[in-house]
Amino acid sequence: MAEEKFTMIVTRQDSPDSAPYEETFQINYRKNMNIISALMETQRNPFNAEGQHVAPVQWESNCLEEVCGACSMVINGEPRQACATLVDNLEQPIRVAPMTTFKVERDLVVDRSRMFDALKKVKAWIPIDGTYDLGAGPKMPEKKRQWAYELSKCMTCGVCLEACPNVNSNSDFIGPAALSQVRLFNAHPTGEMNKGDRLDALMEDGGISGCGNAQNCVEVCPKGIPLTTSIAALNRDTNIQSFKNFFGSDYAY
Repeated sequence: MAEEKFTMIVTRQDSPDSAPYEETFQINYRKNMNIISALMETQRNPFNAEGQHVAPVQWESNCLEEVCGACSMVINGEPRQACATLVDNLEQPIRVAPMTTFKVERDLVVDRSRMFDALKKVKAWIPIDGTYDLGAGPKMPEKKRQWAYELSKCMTCGVCLEACPNVNSNSDFIGPAALSQVRLFNAHPTGEMNKGDRLDALMEDGGISGCGNAQNCVEVCPKGIPLTTSIAALNRDTNIQSFKNFFGSDYAY
């Protein structure tokens, strides 16, 4: 009995400067396969649909449980996580391509430096000096902790940037992931010390004014993070910050 197969068309690119092209593979089907499993088949049996021996498809993955964000790619036209995307739930033939928002390194491997640079710009961390024991940190009210936890689920997968029409090669917009992280770290009792610096960064070129409110980001986020809620809250915060900058730090609100 012949083994059941399905067709997967992969958009490939041999180097950052070479032209992309499509290559078709016939993949041996197994129940409950995900896209990572299908890509592994192209490494185990590196022959295309024409029977030609080809270089194995290159991609990135790590946790395989939708936590690390490394396996982001465009699957049947939608940016998503390859580890959490089941073959059984996809229309055939399956088309897999790299995200176009980021520079392609090879095949499905992209350089997400744009997103990480945005996080550096907005100081998306809690600054704590010294290596000695500082004691217990300040407590966060439970109500605030609950919604802040939802924002902390971000795994820098880049899917929201891929879906956002305002993040492209002609724009320096930092994207929804970095915006949401500003709200997260500004809510932290210690991180709040740098709240003004983060908001000032958002008021620079490429900041919050670059958002066109398309709301694609919140639709595709694999973690269901309320990105548009954060952006709305930050619009208010940056307006207040602009008044504080104009009138001085004693401005009350």
